[in-house]
Amino acid sequence: MGKIEKVTDRIIRSLWRDGKPDKAVLSNVRGAATLLSRQAQSVWPVMMANLDEKMLSRDGRPTYAETAVYAAIRFYAIHQQGQTQFVYSSVHGDDENKGVSLFKALAQLRNQPDRQEALDRRVKALLATSNVASMIQSLSHLVSILKATNPTIRIDYALLAQDLYDAQFGVDVANQVHLRWGQQYYWSTKNQKTTEGEKN
Repeated sequence: MGKIEKVTDRIIRSLWRDGKPDKAVLSNVRGAATLLSRQAQSVWPVMMANLDEKMLSRDGRPTYAETAVYAAIRFYAIHQQGQTQFVYSSVHGDDENKGVSLFKALAQLRNQPDRQEALDRRVKALLATSNVASMIQSLSHLVSILKATNPTIRIDYALLAQDLYDAQFGVDVANQVHLRWGQQYYWSTKNQKTTEGEKN
Protein backbone atom coordinates (compact mmCIF):
# COMPACT_ATOMS: atom_id res chain seq x y z
CA MET A 1 0.00 0.00 0.00
CA GLY A 2 1.17 3.52 -0.81
CA LYS A 3 1.23 6.21 1.90
CA ILE A 4 -1.93 7.94 0.66
CA GLU A 5 -3.65 4.57 0.38
CA LYS A 6 -2.80 3.70 4.00
CA VAL A 7 -3.97 7.06 5.33
CA THR A 8 -7.26 6.89 3.41
CA ASP A 9 -7.85 3.34 4.62
CA ARG A 10 -7.45 4.50 8.24
CA ILE A 11 -9.80 7.45 7.79
CA ILE A 12 -12.56 5.47 6.08
CA ARG A 13 -12.40 2.77 8.78
CA SER A 14 -12.57 5.49 11.45
CA LEU A 15 -15.69 6.93 9.80
CA TRP A 16 -17.29 3.46 9.61
CA ARG A 17 -16.81 3.04 13.38
CA ASP A 18 -17.32 -0.73 13.34
CA GLY A 19 -20.77 -0.50 11.79
CA LYS A 20 -21.91 2.63 13.63
CA PRO A 21 -20.99 5.36 11.13
CA ASP A 22 -21.38 9.02 11.93
CA LYS A 23 -24.25 9.70 9.55
CA ALA A 24 -24.16 13.46 10.07
CA VAL A 25 -20.50 13.66 9.04
CA LEU A 26 -21.05 11.43 6.00
CA SER A 27 -24.07 13.50 4.99
CA ASN A 28 -22.05 16.71 5.20
CA VAL A 29 -19.24 15.20 3.15
CA ARG A 30 -21.67 14.09 0.44
CA GLY A 31 -22.90 17.66 0.17
CA ALA A 32 -19.43 19.22 0.05
CA ALA A 33 -17.69 18.92 -3.31
CA THR A 34 -14.35 20.17 -1.98
CA LEU A 35 -12.36 20.22 1.23
CA LEU A 36 -12.78 24.02 1.39
CA SER A 37 -16.56 23.78 1.66
CA ARG A 38 -18.00 24.72 5.06
CA GLN A 39 -19.85 21.38 5.20
CA ALA A 40 -16.55 19.52 4.78
CA GLN A 41 -15.33 20.90 8.09
CA SER A 42 -17.21 18.16 9.95
CA VAL A 43 -14.75 15.56 8.64
CA TRP A 44 -11.64 17.64 9.33
CA PRO A 45 -11.09 16.25 12.88
CA VAL A 46 -10.84 12.65 11.63
CA MET A 47 -9.09 13.49 8.39
CA MET A 48 -6.45 15.91 9.69
CA ALA A 49 -5.64 13.67 12.66
CA ASN A 50 -4.68 10.88 10.27
CA LEU A 51 -2.66 12.85 7.72
CA ASP A 52 1.12 13.09 8.02
CA GLU A 53 2.32 16.61 8.78
CA LYS A 54 3.96 16.84 5.34
CA MET A 55 0.56 16.22 3.74
CA LEU A 56 -1.02 19.29 5.36
CA SER A 57 -1.44 22.61 3.60
CA ARG A 58 0.84 25.48 4.57
CA ASP A 59 -1.07 28.27 2.82
CA GLY A 60 -4.74 27.28 3.00
CA ARG A 61 -4.77 25.74 -0.47
CA PRO A 62 -5.40 21.99 -0.25
CA THR A 63 -2.33 19.89 -0.98
CA TYR A 64 -2.33 17.04 -3.51
CA ALA A 65 -2.69 14.63 -0.58
CA GLU A 66 -5.61 16.51 1.00
CA THR A 67 -7.38 16.81 -2.36
CA ALA A 68 -7.03 13.10 -3.16
CA VAL A 69 -7.90 11.81 0.30
CA TYR A 70 -10.95 14.06 0.66
CA ALA A 71 -12.25 13.07 -2.78
CA ALA A 72 -12.01 9.38 -1.87
CA ILE A 73 -13.76 9.98 1.48
CA ARG A 74 -16.57 11.73 -0.39
CA PHE A 75 -16.88 8.86 -2.90
CA TYR A 76 -17.10 6.45 0.03
CA ALA A 77 -19.76 8.63 1.71
CA ILE A 78 -21.84 8.68 -1.49
CA HIS A 79 -21.66 4.90 -1.76
CA GLN A 80 -22.23 4.17 1.95
CA GLN A 81 -25.48 6.18 2.12
CA GLY A 82 -28.40 3.91 2.95
CA GLN A 83 -26.22 0.79 3.26
CA THR A 84 -25.99 -1.24 6.46
CA GLN A 85 -22.88 -3.15 5.39
CA PHE A 86 -19.44 -1.66 4.82
CA VAL A 87 -19.00 -0.74 1.13
CA TYR A 88 -15.24 -0.25 1.39
CA SER A 89 -12.54 -2.91 1.38
CA SER A 90 -8.95 -3.02 0.20
CA VAL A 91 -7.92 -5.04 -2.85
CA HIS A 92 -5.18 -6.35 -0.57
CA GLY A 93 -7.68 -7.93 1.86
CA ASP A 94 -8.41 -11.62 2.34
CA ASP A 95 -10.60 -13.37 -0.24
CA GLU A 96 -13.79 -13.18 1.81
CA ASN A 97 -13.63 -9.42 2.32
CA LYS A 98 -11.53 -8.40 -0.65
CA GLY A 99 -12.53 -5.20 -2.39
CA VAL A 100 -12.24 -4.37 -6.08
CA SER A 101 -11.02 -1.28 -7.87
CA LEU A 102 -13.71 1.14 -9.03
CA PHE A 103 -12.92 0.48 -12.68
CA LYS A 104 -13.11 -3.31 -12.33
CA ALA A 105 -16.53 -2.82 -10.75
CA LEU A 106 -17.56 -0.54 -13.61
CA ALA A 107 -16.30 -3.17 -16.06
CA GLN A 108 -18.79 -5.64 -14.59
CA LEU A 109 -21.53 -3.06 -15.09
CA ARG A 110 -20.35 -2.50 -18.67
CA ASN A 111 -21.25 -6.12 -19.48
CA GLN A 112 -24.90 -5.08 -19.41
CA PRO A 113 -25.62 -4.06 -23.04
CA ASP A 114 -28.18 -1.41 -22.09
CA ARG A 115 -25.57 0.39 -19.95
CA GLN A 116 -22.41 0.05 -22.03
CA GLU A 117 -22.80 3.02 -24.38
CA ALA A 118 -23.62 5.59 -21.67
CA LEU A 119 -20.97 4.21 -19.32
CA ASP A 120 -18.31 4.20 -22.05
CA ARG A 121 -19.10 7.83 -22.82
CA ARG A 122 -18.55 8.86 -19.20
CA VAL A 123 -15.37 6.83 -18.82
CA LYS A 124 -13.91 8.17 -22.08
CA ALA A 125 -14.57 11.75 -20.91
CA LEU A 126 -12.80 11.00 -17.63
CA LEU A 127 -9.79 9.41 -19.33
CA ALA A 128 -9.47 12.41 -21.65
CA THR A 129 -8.82 14.96 -18.89
CA SER A 130 -5.82 15.52 -16.64
CA ASN A 131 -7.58 18.30 -14.68
CA VAL A 132 -8.05 16.88 -11.20
CA ALA A 133 -11.26 18.82 -10.44
CA SER A 134 -12.85 17.45 -13.64
CA MET A 135 -11.61 13.95 -12.82
CA ILE A 136 -13.11 14.10 -9.33
CA GLN A 137 -16.45 15.35 -10.67
CA SER A 138 -16.56 12.56 -13.28
CA LEU A 139 -15.62 9.95 -10.68
CA SER A 140 -18.39 11.10 -8.33
CA HIS A 141 -20.95 10.53 -11.12
CA LEU A 142 -19.52 7.07 -11.82
CA VAL A 143 -19.68 6.16 -8.10
CA SER A 144 -23.33 7.26 -8.02
CA ILE A 145 -24.11 5.09 -11.06
CA LEU A 146 -22.39 2.10 -9.46
CA LYS A 147 -24.20 2.65 -6.16
CA ALA A 148 -27.57 2.71 -7.94
CA THR A 149 -26.91 -0.57 -9.74
CA ASN A 150 -24.71 -2.58 -7.36
CA PRO A 151 -24.94 -0.90 -3.92
CA THR A 152 -23.34 -3.66 -1.82
CA ILE A 153 -20.15 -4.13 -3.84
CA ARG A 154 -17.00 -3.33 -1.86
CA ILE A 155 -14.81 -0.75 -3.58
CA ASP A 156 -11.21 0.10 -2.71
CA TYR A 157 -11.56 3.86 -2.29
CA ALA A 158 -8.11 4.09 -0.69
CA LEU A 159 -6.55 2.82 -3.91
CA LEU A 160 -8.55 5.43 -5.82
CA ALA A 161 -7.14 8.12 -3.49
CA GLN A 162 -3.60 6.97 -4.31
CA ASP A 163 -4.38 7.17 -8.03
CA LEU A 164 -5.82 10.68 -7.68
CA TYR A 165 -2.78 11.78 -5.71
CA ASP A 166 -0.41 10.43 -8.35
CA ALA A 167 -2.43 12.00 -11.18
CA GLN A 168 -1.75 15.51 -9.87
CA PHE A 169 2.00 15.29 -10.63
CA GLY A 170 1.68 16.33 -14.26
CA VAL A 171 0.15 15.19 -17.52
CA ASP A 172 2.52 12.24 -18.02
CA VAL A 173 1.73 10.75 -14.61
CA ALA A 174 -2.00 11.43 -15.09
CA ASN A 175 -1.81 9.54 -18.38
CA GLN A 176 -0.22 6.58 -16.57
CA VAL A 177 -3.09 6.59 -14.09
CA HIS A 178 -5.57 6.77 -16.98
CA LEU A 179 -3.87 3.78 -18.60
CA ARG A 180 -4.26 1.74 -15.39
CA TRP A 181 -7.94 2.70 -15.19
CA GLY A 182 -8.47 1.90 -18.86
CA GLN A 183 -6.81 -1.48 -18.46
CA GLN A 184 -9.05 -2.34 -15.52
CA TYR A 185 -12.18 -1.13 -17.31
CA TYR A 186 -11.66 -2.58 -20.79
CA TRP A 187 -9.55 -5.68 -20.06
CA SER A 188 -11.83 -6.87 -17.25
CA THR A 189 -14.83 -6.68 -19.56
CA LYS A 190 -13.12 -8.65 -22.32
CA ASN A 191 -11.78 -11.19 -19.83
CA GLN A 192 -15.18 -11.75 -18.22
CA LYS A 193 -16.86 -12.21 -21.62
CA THR A 194 -14.19 -14.75 -22.65
CA THR A 195 -14.61 -16.66 -19.38
CA GLU A 196 -18.39 -16.67 -19.75
CA GLY A 197 -18.03 -17.91 -23.35
CA GLU A 198 -15.80 -20.79 -22.23
CA LYS A 199 -18.36 -21.82 -19.61
CA ASN A 200 -21.19 -22.03 -22.21
